[in-house]
Amino acid sequence: MNLSNAKSYAKVVENGTQAVQEVENLRQSGYDHDRIFVIAHDSDKTSRIAEASDANNVGIKEEGVFDAIANLFRSRGDELRAKIESLGFTEAEAGFYEKQLDLGKVLVIAKKD
Repeated sequence: MNLSNAKSYAKVVENGTQAVQEVENLRQSGYDHDRIFVIAHDSDKTSRIAEASDANNVGIKEEGVFDAIANLFRSRGDELRAKIESLGFTEAEAGFYEKQLDLGKVLVIAKKD
């Protein structure tokens, strides 16, 4: 599924290989490195895919200090939804994407200016 709103583009892919390809496609279409993010349910998987694709993890810069600290005390699902919302998606959209991540899929997001 692809979704594009005023702030961000998102695509759910089946695995890390497809995520790396989607990151490359986004770069070729003009997105800057600093604006491309990958998210998987497992934080280690997220880090591996981000490293392999030269994309980013959602961090304090995107979330803000308050949410980053709050994530230390949230369930993984709540943390993922907060990260997705911090990139410009609604609560409902974040809930949909988090359910996809629960199924083992990977979310690739390109944040617009």
